[in-house]
Amino acid sequence: MTADIMAFTFPWEYDFPPFFTIQPNATTREKQLESWGQLVLHYCHANNIFVADVIALSESELFNNKNIHRRLNHKDVLTVLDYLESKKCVEWVDRQKKQCHIHWQTPEQWAEVIHGWARSNGFINSVVTFEDLIEGDDTVQESFHGINRLALLKALEVLQSNNRAAIVDIDGVQAGVKFL
Repeated sequence: MTADIMAFTFPWEYDFPPFFTIQPNATTREKQLESWGQLVLHYCHANNIFVADVIALSESELFNNKNIHRRLNHKDVLTVLDYLESKKCVEWVDRQKKQCHIHWQTPEQWAEVIHGWARSNGFINSVVTFEDLIEGDDTVQESFHGINRLALLKALEVLQSNNRAAIVDIDGVQAGVKFL
């Protein structure tokens, strides 16, 4: 699988002013949060965002539609991110909720992609450093190139639990993987 620049198009809801106000009716709010959640995940995927500063994300085009002069306020951005946390798509870095990891693919999905790359490129029974996976020349065209270290580690832990990889310590630090 190669990394293609993903064309991103905002959904129709993005141009619907009430979308930018979290609705009080529980049923409507749940559907709205589901739509916001999908939008956040697709946006982060298209823009290769693994870790987000919440203030910067709040100020981005994701939560600000300048065409209709609407924005989701900071409290409601947190509501959307908390919703994604409940779906295991967001992990908070800190208790103040200033930064979060965005999982637009599950660790299991990343595990399959990464192991498929290792298999098709002859890296089975070879050790590859995390840095080579994240930033190496061999992965430039891969969807996981630039992956956040935490997301990579979670994927490799899935592979390790399935006996398809072994995480390797280098100088006492988890820094490599042997694909099996």
